[in-house]
Amino acid sequence: MSGEGRAAEREKCIAIKLASIKDLARFAASMRTYGQHSYVIHFEKDGKHYYGLFVVFRDYYKYYGLPLFYYVVVDKPIEGSYILVKADESGESLEFSNGVKAGWIPVPVITVEEKPEIIPL
Repeated sequence: MSGEGRAAEREKCIAIKLASIKDLARFAASMRTYGQHSYVIHFEKDGKHYYGLFVVFRDYYKYYGLPLFYYVVVDKPIEGSYILVKADESGESLEFSNGVKAGWIPVPVITVEEKPEIIPL
């Protein structure tokens, strides 16, 4: 593929792999606390489970509006429709649940049937 073709493919979306589901949950929860809607999408590919969220690049002029996809890969699907995050003076807690809890930040997990084409994985 020519350099021009790779650039066009890369500009569809930039995928950024995170170290853990905890990092993804913290990021999604922080977006929600600042009033932004956030949700985690889930899809399966080649027997692995991908969880991630889209964020739009707003601060760099050349890539303004380019979607970033922050994601993690796990062997087994998480159990639950929500990732619950709680951070206070005692530390950070993370749970997977089918419902929400008072005092926790809920992040919905949305399963899509197949990997969206925009994600270059």
